[in-house]
Amino acid sequence: MIDPLVSVRLARPCRDLAAVRRFYVEGLGLEVLYEGSGPHDIVMLGWPSASWHLELVGGSSSEPAPTEQDLLVLYLAGAVDEELVARLVANGGTRVAQGDYWDRWGVTVADPDGYRLVLSTRSW
Repeated sequence: MIDPLVSVRLARPCRDLAAVRRFYVEGLGLEVLYEGSGPHDIVMLGWPSASWHLELVGGSSSEPAPTEQDLLVLYLAGAVDEELVARLVANGGTRVAQGDYWDRWGVTVADPDGYRLVLSTRSW
């Protein structure tokens, strides 16, 4: 049986690693947990106390191919700070409509690669 509190890593390719890093670090406020280079450039982002982190891979032969349903949803359990949304947009994001459900319950911002970050007012 897998422990339900197991750590999670979400990994995905990036076209412009520096731009996506800026979006999540300067815009969202994630911290750089690890950076490395080799066959691929890698940046791992998150919060040190979180049980998840986001791994961004540059220089991969896999091109990002986000769809409108490739979502990273953060459940804020409260109002979305418009200053946070403005920071995300100022750091390369694009505010987008995500359909009736998500537009009712939050704000969606596409990162520079087109992957969508939903800041939800709901709790999980």
